[in-house]
Order: sequence, then C-alpha cells, then structure tokens
Amino acid sequence: MKNIRNILNSRFKRNGNFFMALTKILGFKPKEIKYYRKAFTHRSMNIKDDSGNPFNYERLEFLGDSMLSSVIASHLYVEAPSGDEGYLTKMRSKIVSREHLNELGKELNLINLVKSKIPSGQFGDNIHGNLFEALVGAIFLDRGYKYCEKFIYKRVIIPHVDIEKLEGKVISYKSLLIEWCQKEKKTFGYNVYEDTGNDDVRHFSVKLSIDGKVVAKARATSKKKAEEKASKRAFFAFQSKMSKFI
Repeated sequence: MKNIRNILNSRFKRNGNFFMALTKILGFKPKEIKYYRKAFTHRSMNIKDDSGNPFNYERLEFLGDSMLSSVIASHLYVEAPSGDEGYLTKMRSKIVSREHLNELGKELNLINLVKSKIPSGQFGDNIHGNLFEALVGAIFLDRGYKYCEKFIYKRVIIPHVDIEKLEGKVISYKSLLIEWCQKEKKTFGYNVYEDTGNDDVRHFSVKLSIDGKVVAKARATSKKKAEEKASKRAFFAFQSKMSKFI
C-alpha cells in the first residue's frame, strides 16, 4: 500500500492553487496543511493514514459542528440576555440548520476543493454543509479556538446572524406544522405516493390532511421534499395561527 504522504502529495499537486484558495477562504495562512487536506478528502478516495484509520472529512464534521455550536451559543448568550434556554436553543438551531450550513458551503465554493472519485454533480446538497463543518474542525486543530472563533464570526455571525430576522425564520415547515397540530390536538397525515408521470426523474406527490381535510398538495423529487413543500403551503394557509410556534 502506498504511503499516505505520497498519495496525498500526488492528489493535491494536481491543484497547485489549493493553498492559495484555502488562504483566501480562511483569511490567514494555514500552518498544518494536512488538516485541510483531510477536510477536503471524500471517503470515496478510500485513503487510510499511517495507523490504518480512514483519511476523510467525516470525523472533522463532528468536531466542526461542536465548535460552531459553542461559538454561536456564546454569541447568543451575550446578544440575547433576556432569552431563556428554549429560545437560545431554537435560535442556535436556526443558525446551524443543515439548510444554512449548505448555503455557507456553497457561498465559499468548497466543493471545488474536494478530492473524490465521485463526480461533483452526483453529490447531494448536504456535501456543502459537511465540508463547511469539516473546515471549521480543521481550523480548530490547526490554529486553536481563537482562530476558529474569528473565522465563524467572519463567515457566519457577522454576515448572516440577525437575531430579529432569525426570530421569524422557519427551519422546517413540517416540524412546525407537527408541533402546531400536537399542541392544538389536531390530527394530521401525509399521503405520499409515487407520481413519475412523463418525467425522466422519479417524483413523489403528497396530500397533507388536517382533521381529515386535505389542506395542501405538493410534488417533488423526494418524499421529504414533497412533504416539506406541502407543509410550507399549509403554513401560509394557517399563518396567523401557526406564527407563534416559530
């Protein structure tokens, strides 16, 4: 088996701009490039380190997620002194939602740096958020908490965290609808069925019922997306009643 260092050198020499692109994203020069190489290595590369452990970004995701939660929790604690534990938890969830992390990853074009045997067009949206979390984890290992905190403020908190706007942001319309129905003791159900029609890509349709009455319909390329779309339509139909649950 090839030495891990030789494999990585051969892979990353193909992108001579990796260090420069990374420095531009970070706002500082990395000290230990190995952490960032790991942060942008997909498991499909099937690389192991000298100890036989998988060399990819998945464990760094875990670390990055923890660092994001820590820094953002600290910021909210200071900036929302009247918020109770439930409020702070909900606000943090909105900031580190999978949707928002995916947007952050796309904003930085992180997928352009990833090394994978899978074509980029075949990745799902979550790859963008996964890479962002892994990058945060790599920063922590390379430079420590202060640099990690500075990066999160620069890329997440300063440009995207507006507490007043976040209070009205919905993370998941389906979760919101379920919470509302449970609190109001309403019955609900999602009737999902395959609805390909003449499309080349498989589609699913859903009928959302509340108290036995169909209140919204939707169609999408996955069951999850169809249910979320129907829930969003139901939210706007019952917005005045459901808004207090945001």
